[in-house]
Amino acid sequence: MSRAPLTALTTALLLALSAPAWAQSHAGHAATPTTTKAPPVDHSRMDHSKMGHDSSDHGAMDHSKMDHRSTDHSQMDHAAMGHGAPKPPAPSEPLEPIPAVTAADRAAAFPPIDHGAMEHAPQVHSMLLVNRLEQWDGRHGNGQAWEASGWVGGNIHRLWLRSEGERSGGSTESADLEALYGRSVSPWWDVLVGVKQDFRPADSRTWAALGIQGLAPYKFETSATAYVGEGGQVAASVEVEYELLLTNRLILQPLLEASFSARDEPEYGNGAGLNKVEAGLRLRYEFSRRFAPYIGISHERLFGDTADYHLAAGERARDTRWVAGMRIWF
Repeated sequence: MSRAPLTALTTALLLALSAPAWAQSHAGHAATPTTTKAPPVDHSRMDHSKMGHDSSDHGAMDHSKMDHRSTDHSQMDHAAMGHGAPKPPAPSEPLEPIPAVTAADRAAAFPPIDHGAMEHAPQVHSMLLVNRLEQWDGRHGNGQAWEASGWVGGNIHRLWLRSEGERSGGSTESADLEALYGRSVSPWWDVLVGVKQDFRPADSRTWAALGIQGLAPYKFETSATAYVGEGGQVAASVEVEYELLLTNRLILQPLLEASFSARDEPEYGNGAGLNKVEAGLRLRYEFSRRFAPYIGISHERLFGDTADYHLAAGERARDTRWVAGMRIWF
């Protein structure tokens, strides 16, 4: 036999023997591996303290593939897991019940009052307030002015004295004095009745007075008085003041005062209707409640026939004044 046919026969035999092994190897690589189901895990018998949870990467764990159906939650110790034991219900009754109030307790707390032993003699008090004592300087001259009031009596019944006036050029242009009986009709208001006497350089008049004074809402000090004079003349005056506390001692006091007459009196320089309006603003500093100097400004204006009468006499119908003075009470 020749050498060439022998070599070909040997090569064919080797290929035939190695084909099954090569096919089995490639078939094994191509085949998809099958997944076997793990047996259920009993978490109640696991020692979690030895599992090293501090170093475990829980974020990388696939919890969706964990079989929680086989976990026995009835054997888990929830108290040891930090949930705590359930709190007992709150008691419906106090631990020490409050005893009921008896008639003897009420009698001991509110003994009968002996009104006879509480009677005291009526106390008499008094006060004098000089609300304005000032020097003024206006466009057409300078002078002095004052306004004062005082009372003596008790909390209900009082005798009131009021006075105001003005001087200019060394002579008294106007001055009056009122003596009034006042009775308190509420904690904030008094009703006044009495007489008023006008003092003038040439003549004087007496008036019957009826009015009211007190503290209006929002702490406006208000005084309104009607007068009936000789010859049937009727007049009235209204004054409103307010105290605005900038500090405990620095106080700004606006003032508005108006006077009226029922009929013309050329001899007195008064016309019917609104006669005069005065508006002022004073800033005072209370060194004490009894003594307070102030500065301010005041504007006066005459209206109607009253202004005409004064213009005819060579006087002005309006004037603005700078004032400086003091407020005192005793």
